[in-house]
Amino acid sequence: MSLRNVAIIAHVDHGKTTLVDQLFRQSGTFRDNQRVEERAMDSNDLEKERGITILAKPTSVDWAPPGGGETVRINIVDTPGHADFGGEVERILSMVDGVVLLVDSSEGAMPQTKFVTGKALALGLKPIVVVNKVDRPDARIQEVLDEVFDLFVSLDANDEQLDFPVLYASGRNGYASTDMDAREGTLIPMFETIVNHVPPPNLDKDAPFTFLVTLLDRDNFLGRILTGRVNSGTVKTNQAIHALDADGNIIETGRASKILSFRGLDRVPVDEASAGDIISLAGLTVATVANTIADTTVSEPLHAQPIDPPTLSMRFAVNDSPMAGREGSKVTSRMIRDRLFREAESNVAVKVTEAADRDSFEVAGRGELQLGVLIETMRREGFELGISRPRVLFGEDEDGKKTEPYETVIIDVDEEHSGTVVEKMNLRKAELTDMRPSTGGKTRITFSAPSRGMIGYHGEFLSDTRGTGIMNRLFERYGPHKGQIEGRKNGVLISNGAGEANSYALGPLEDRGILFVGHGEALYEGMIIGENAKTDDLEVNPMKAKQLTNFRASGGKDDAIRLTPPKKMTLEQAIAYIDDDEMVEVTPKSIRLRKRHLDPHERKKASRAKMAA
Repeated sequence: MSLRNVAIIAHVDHGKTTLVDQLFRQSGTFRDNQRVEERAMDSNDLEKERGITILAKPTSVDWAPPGGGETVRINIVDTPGHADFGGEVERILSMVDGVVLLVDSSEGAMPQTKFVTGKALALGLKPIVVVNKVDRPDARIQEVLDEVFDLFVSLDANDEQLDFPVLYASGRNGYASTDMDAREGTLIPMFETIVNHVPPPNLDKDAPFTFLVTLLDRDNFLGRILTGRVNSGTVKTNQAIHALDADGNIIETGRASKILSFRGLDRVPVDEASAGDIISLAGLTVATVANTIADTTVSEPLHAQPIDPPTLSMRFAVNDSPMAGREGSKVTSRMIRDRLFREAESNVAVKVTEAADRDSFEVAGRGELQLGVLIETMRREGFELGISRPRVLFGEDEDGKKTEPYETVIIDVDEEHSGTVVEKMNLRKAELTDMRPSTGGKTRITFSAPSRGMIGYHGEFLSDTRGTGIMNRLFERYGPHKGQIEGRKNGVLISNGAGEANSYALGPLEDRGILFVGHGEALYEGMIIGENAKTDDLEVNPMKAKQLTNFRASGGKDDAIRLTPPKKMTLEQAIAYIDDDEMVEVTPKSIRLRKRHLDPHERKKASRAKMAA
């Protein structure tokens, strides 16, 4: 059976996972009467809820040409569209021989597309461009194709890569065509283009077995499962193998106890696999991502793709609030440590450092979304955590001057809000690099902004644009330090004691600002219960109850107090909102904001020490 290995690259929400669903259906991977969920490749709970791909996942379809001919197995890797999960993408590209670049017929090539496509072109992979959603009323197909060509030129694509085939498709309606005006059909043209344009793996099947690990996960029965592409030779069940690190040192030896191949959405056991096959391997206990698994006669490791370094870090600490241990089952530093180091092992874009006090850990990653997904995953597993405000990781240039990460920020916004957005971005030390009309009466504004200035801006941006603005960010470079950037303007309302929030006390506090808690919620000293309308922090008593007497008040003052519903923040909003001296308490059931030092005297001491420094 002939083989093709291909990755699908697309921006968030451009229809990639929906298109893969249709490839499954039209290749016969699913039976006609088989009940299959939509977006079948997004199997993770968080992926289903957010509608985005977080984990890179291989799959395969067997396609037989309609007129007869050899059946071709097409291994497809569904890649994340968000740059925060770029570590997944960079490893995956070493497993494939071609890429399908999917672009929206209206939005065109977006920042995350640029990031992944640049990596693919640098590896010499051949691209196939698919303009998706061609049936959109605001489609601008030819302009989008011109944008893609300009993007390839700017990414130093060679002449062969610039001579790419183009398909016009609708993933939702299940058709693709070489004709720009086609509005019906099947995905046969796409299968044919992949088979004709992507070369089969040109690897030596007679050489000793070698295999580069690109993905790592665990199975309750099989233990550690290593996924990647067989680079040379053949591996059989129970064959003796060993693992090599990047320097060629032997990490461990063992046997290939189980070989799993991808068939549709399932991993099925096979007796052997040869060069070019994408497989999962069980039997080793120490080997990890970027290690070479090979026959015991091999001593030279395979080259692993270098991964871009993290740009952002957060402190994950043991939850030490008065409510610790009430809602979670995993609360000790040992449990948190084991979970974080396990994550760093399988996710090469995450770096974990243990603090000297052993009760907190510095976790560095690509962005707020990536670390937010990690926290949400741990929360659902039963962990309780204290999370600090994100901070960027600074560097130094050749002259020893401080540098910081910059991002390309592309914003699509209605004309009426563009002035406000430009003004707010200027306050965050961003430089305007481009401004042009976009589709649907919007304006597309491009900035080069320090990552530090973008922390916490997304919520404010949505408020300023009445929820109509769209922001996309991509790591650009390390550049000169921009100096002081103004943070949150408002102070917070802090509970001065422990107890239950009382509507009698909360009513008057609404005049002070926006409340984050409602009647009857459990509070503790140092917990943040709202945002102050002024710039300073204010300690308040939200638990004060009305004194009961035999006298009835005149003038209707005994009427029930009507409270405005409290502002409830999502995890990402809470992380973006807090200041340097604050933390987010994350438990399986609650997200609470608090001061790092719960005791007011400790807070004053820390404040004086900071001013003295």
